Amino acid sequence: MNVTLTAEEIEVKREFNQLLADCIRCNKKGDKTLIKKAFKMAFDAHQGMRRKSGEFYILHPINVARIVNQEMGLGAKSVICALLHDVVEDTDYSLEDIERIFGPKIASIIDGLTKISGVFDANTTQQAENFRKMLLTLSDDVRVIMIKIADRLHNMRTLSSLPVHKQMKISSETIYLFAPLAHRLGLYAIKTELEDLSLKYRYPKVYSELEQKLKENETFRQEFLNEFRTPIEERLIQYGLDFEITARQKSIYSIWQKMQKKNVPFEEIYDLMAIRVIFEPLTNVAEKTQCWNIYSLITDIYMPKPERIRDWVSTPKANGYEALHATVMGPKGHWVEVQIRSKRMDEIAEKGFAAHWKYKQDKAYESELDKWIKRITELLEDANSDTLEFLDDLKLNLFSSEIFIFTPKGEIRTMPTESIALDFAYEIHSQIGHKAIGAKVNHRLVPLNHPLKSGDQVEIITSEKPQSRIDWLQRVYTAKAKSAIKAYLKAETKNRIEKGKNVLEEKLEEINLKPSNRIFRKLLPNYQVTSKDELYSKIGIGIIQLDDLKRVLKKNTKNKWIRYWSLQFSSKNRRSESDPEERDLKPLFLRENVHNLDLEYVIARCCNPIPGDKVIGIRDELDQINVHKTNCPEAARMSSGQGHRLVNVQWTTHKFYSFLVKIAISGTDRFGIYNDITTTITKQLNVNIRNINLESHDGIWEGTMECYVHNTKDLNLLIMNIGKIKGVETVKRVESLPSQF
Repeated sequence: MNVTLTAEEIEVKREFNQLLADCIRCNKKGDKTLIKKAFKMAFDAHQGMRRKSGEFYILHPINVARIVNQEMGLGAKSVICALLHDVVEDTDYSLEDIERIFGPKIASIIDGLTKISGVFDANTTQQAENFRKMLLTLSDDVRVIMIKIADRLHNMRTLSSLPVHKQMKISSETIYLFAPLAHRLGLYAIKTELEDLSLKYRYPKVYSELEQKLKENETFRQEFLNEFRTPIEERLIQYGLDFEITARQKSIYSIWQKMQKKNVPFEEIYDLMAIRVIFEPLTNVAEKTQCWNIYSLITDIYMPKPERIRDWVSTPKANGYEALHATVMGPKGHWVEVQIRSKRMDEIAEKGFAAHWKYKQDKAYESELDKWIKRITELLEDANSDTLEFLDDLKLNLFSSEIFIFTPKGEIRTMPTESIALDFAYEIHSQIGHKAIGAKVNHRLVPLNHPLKSGDQVEIITSEKPQSRIDWLQRVYTAKAKSAIKAYLKAETKNRIEKGKNVLEEKLEEINLKPSNRIFRKLLPNYQVTSKDELYSKIGIGIIQLDDLKRVLKKNTKNKWIRYWSLQFSSKNRRSESDPEERDLKPLFLRENVHNLDLEYVIARCCNPIPGDKVIGIRDELDQINVHKTNCPEAARMSSGQGHRLVNVQWTTHKFYSFLVKIAISGTDRFGIYNDITTTITKQLNVNIRNINLESHDGIWEGTMECYVHNTKDLNLLIMNIGKIKGVETVKRVESLPSQF
């Protein structure tokens, strides 16, 4: 019986047959039979379904399968999964049906794809948690992520059929997560296309203008390329190499990004193209050696720019990328980037993880990509981390470009570009991080907040006891360091609470009392805490001494308690109040968060308030309280136009955490004055000096000091005692905040 096919059905059959004909790495017995079976299941399951563009839905999984196979280099199992990736979610077929027909491995990948399909359709917190689950599949089967990237790429290629608000949403998600993830897996061509398509829909006018300008320059670039490559080809032929030279135009997104970063127009972006020299390696010479030989031949012709050499053949990137990059001065005074790769390196660069796996001969060998997958798994398995914070850490750390840092023994560690010495300490081991007090970078002593550069050799100096502090969380950059610090502080908090509880119970037992609600109703407001745990924690750490326990329990605190507790309760629940202006009339107490890792407020750097200063809070767009001095010009400027954001804030007692202050001093020079100042500060006042800088000229000296104090009382005592030293004329506080650690 002949069945007449519609024009659309004929197109579907033609597209699938083309996929089957071009299917690389699908040569095992039974591969194509299973692919046909998967296509038939998908075709039947999606029968009658259409995309927003109006075309048959089945064309989408066919195109995803084509990307997976031809642009990523994955094999038959991945093609089958791509064809079936929406079947379980959108149709009546179950995961059990998939496993019965195609086996447990394909069912497992489909299950992973189904679980992560709603990652970007939930609220923000759930979205972050789903993305965590999606990335956990990296350690199980990276093909889940790769198929998901292929799915996103085809959706981006057909995004024009969706309304503008959907285009903005999907393109923003793509640039934030999918493009960096493709880059991390070495899928450079796909990453570039995702970036360009995202820019096209986010900023269509900018995209079209840049696209037009590139077209106008196309003839010039082609002529320039021919002139540039001819002498290189002649030299490489003489050398006896089998090679090809191709040109890669800089992507529209990277041009736009460079224009934004350097604040220059299109006409001032000179490196619009990169030249690739791709060679077939000689059998008797190492690939790395041949890369450098080709570099030598090219730089005999064109002058190199030494600071622009990027050696990724000696130290591959974390995603397995290998190449030697150099920038040379080409004809007509234009800088040109030259990328030198073997064919193996080029395939890894274009197809990423799949090619990396293909060339991985020794199972004991651990590549940079494998190490990265281990690191991401460690981060993802931290069930205690906040999901939104996790998403930010992931974006900052795991998708950033790398620097290479050496240990004292010469071992190499890959770190994100903005890492500091303390990040490196935690990268080595969490215990080294906890005990770190300083570092030697290239044999020079530096503080823990010293920024690292690629090639630095770093030695961490440690103490016998842990030094970790809550403010370190604001300093470190890597997710590993943040996670380790949080785990340590949480354990310390638990110990402090237990210790404080025991101390309180012992003190109460001495006066024949036991803990009760009546006792806590007296203790909490008197010690300016809002919970038992906070009370226990501050007792455990020594902030609250309990020497006056009898007196406190005898006091009549009923009215004070009601007022204090109501203010605390209202400030905690201020988000639920209907009137935003009324909610901020009630004071927010700036408490010392020794029992809580989540900071309730941020100290403004413009005026650097410390406990004891008169302060005002200003709520920002993220609903975070920024604490300014009441006389701060920046606070005055903001409050004049945004009075509704003002928050009444009040300090509570701070005895544990220290605040960094800067003091300006001057006076008449005399022998020993420097020693007198430091002795007064450290021995008499027991204040920790972070930095001191004094300069003398013509019998007069002046300078600044940075010290840690608990509050304005400590600061005033410090200023008064320094002012008594013979030869000191002026001592005053400097308002601006120094760089802290």
